[in-house]
Amino acid sequence: QVQLVESGGGLAQPGGSLRLSCAASGGTFNLWNMGWFRRAPGKEREFVSVITTTGDHAYCTDSVKGRFTISRDNAKNTVYLQMEKLKPEDTAVYYCVVAETITGWGVSDYDYWGQGTQVTVSS
Repeated sequence: QVQLVESGGGLAQPGGSLRLSCAASGGTFNLWNMGWFRRAPGKEREFVSVITTTGDHAYCTDSVKGRFTISRDNAKNTVYLQMEKLKPEDTAVYYCVVAETITGWGVSDYDYWGQGTQVTVSS
């Protein structure tokens, strides 16, 4: 059974930083493309970033380019999201996701989901 456990969320000030982690189990991690989605209050889930199996390629949504960096450690079965220059509009529940094949940026393009971790950006 696939399990994705996010950690690292919390409260940050505008301009601050947080690093999210997602520990994966129940499958072959180095065959999974790993990513992050988020859901802000009152909004639909939206794609944030994804990294390929070997970490050679990564994609992210325009609103986080230059501020968020996705990375992975296949030896630890863990994917990270380093978030810098946080803004209040980054406040959301962040979900770790798996795509066996990257087919797009929609919710239905991702096969497994974690429970989410709350990130709140506020002064």
